[in-house]
Amino acid sequence: MEILNWRDQLKEMFRTPEALLSYLNLAADKDHPDLLSPVVQGFSLKVTRHYASLMRKGDWNDPLLLQVLPQIKELDVHPGFVAEPLQELEAMVVPGLIHKYAGRILLVLGGACAVNCRYCFRRNFDYADQGLSDASIPAVIEYIRNDPSITEVILSGGDPLLWPTRRLKSLTTELCAISHLETLRVHSRVPVVLPGRLDQEFCEWWNALPLKKVMVLHANHGNEFSDQMYWHLKQLAQTTLLNQAVLLAGVNDSVVTLTELCRRGFEMGVLPYYLHLLDKVRGAEHFLVTDQKARLLIEQLSHNLPGYLVPKLVREIPGELSKTAVN
Repeated sequence: MEILNWRDQLKEMFRTPEALLSYLNLAADKDHPDLLSPVVQGFSLKVTRHYASLMRKGDWNDPLLLQVLPQIKELDVHPGFVAEPLQELEAMVVPGLIHKYAGRILLVLGGACAVNCRYCFRRNFDYADQGLSDASIPAVIEYIRNDPSITEVILSGGDPLLWPTRRLKSLTTELCAISHLETLRVHSRVPVVLPGRLDQEFCEWWNALPLKKVMVLHANHGNEFSDQMYWHLKQLAQTTLLNQAVLLAGVNDSVVTLTELCRRGFEMGVLPYYLHLLDKVRGAEHFLVTDQKARLLIEQLSHNLPGYLVPKLVREIPGELSKTAVN
């Protein structure tokens, strides 16, 4: 379906603000000055051409652009906004394996992403030392094998779907040999920003997995659900498709936008899962939506949609044994 395979598409992505803004017919002016290089040096810009094609040209306030464009305000210091807001290293039992919640563990498959979201809570994560590596896989498998309470493995990152399929297959072959494992869950933004990654090789591996399969997408705005993504998602067999979003000021903090997000996802067979309050990572304060406004939005959303299309409003609190619902 694509002229370029997904690896070639990664090579063609936008890696500087200037290139992305030129593509979108946007030029710096007094209201949008040149971006400070320290912002990009601290957390680089990465945007696939597919994702950029979904943005409105000539619009500085496009909700997709706002999620990825470095801003000078990221350099501001705000109380409570820290480098590691979720304190995940405290729950890392071996490099690459986080065990916070009963019955499930999370594997951090490196730091590669197909898009760098400016609100990312792992933007400062030490993937080199704390991500899953070939050297740590035996210890990970042994840990899971020795704990029969673990029934679900979650693949995260970075983005786990940027691992080559052969590497995913090698890992899951070992996981599938553990008798008490029942479910494989993948959390990924790739189907949204690089849908061509779900190619024939990937689908053959995924569809053949003997485990129950859950894929949790990450789309924050209805405009992110593309026809190309829909075509690729339809190739996945016996998969529960869910979406989790982050509530972001200026991006999706209106009942109209959230309603469209939930409806558009449902049209593509994707059910709303979580609406996360912002994790307070340093540099992301300008995306913050207050709890009061978030509760009001969910209340209004429940008036617009049937219950199965209303995501659960949650925040993650370090040390808690599950996501915390915000009632």
